[in-house]
Amino acid sequence: MNEATGGRADLIRQCYLFEGAKPETIARLAETSTLETRDRRMDVFYAGDASDGMRILISGTVRIWINDVQGRELTLALIEPGEAFGEIAMLDGASRTANASVLETARMLLVKQAAFDAVLETDPRLARHLIVLLCDRLRRNTSDLRGFAFQDMGARLAAKLHDLAMGHAEIDGDEARFTAKFSQTELANMLGVTREAVNKRLAAMSCDGILSMEDGKITIRSLAALRLRSSSD
Repeated sequence: MNEATGGRADLIRQCYLFEGAKPETIARLAETSTLETRDRRMDVFYAGDASDGMRILISGTVRIWINDVQGRELTLALIEPGEAFGEIAMLDGASRTANASVLETARMLLVKQAAFDAVLETDPRLARHLIVLLCDRLRRNTSDLRGFAFQDMGARLAAKLHDLAMGHAEIDGDEARFTAKFSQTELANMLGVTREAVNKRLAAMSCDGILSMEDGKITIRSLAALRLRSSSD
């Protein structure tokens, strides 16, 4: 295995999807994988596209989103370095269910569909691991649906801000200072609501001393208060 292939193998080995996979499985996937670079605002794939495999993000940020015929958008996830995306279509061989777009110039490793199909036949331990992960995904989706159905929008916004703070903020005690900017439109797209609704809820949380905003960046003044707001009905 040459140095380049070894580096690709390390990326695959560290990906949660391939935890416990056989060394020969990792090696085979690494040999056929390729590195890609996409500039900011470029699309990686669209809903309805045929699967060419899955990608492991090395650097940058990728947005996974869906839209309807009226052009309304809903952000499903923000992919960070080390995370994988596009795995659902790779697993079932069907078309893409969502769009993927680059928010910050991204480098990624493409694990190819044909190579994955081949190793899945020879590594039952990997197959079992993927089944468990899919079950976990279904449980989380059920939890998300419960939030959409029964939680107040303000509670959902608070929960989303808390989740974003864990990956995009510098945390100091009970305070979290965001290092990335998230516009009100982007937050609205994550929740499937209007920008105006987000604006009102942010203003209320600002008045309550839970957060503040400066130069487009959010600072959570009290993570404890934000968690309490996220659990309210």
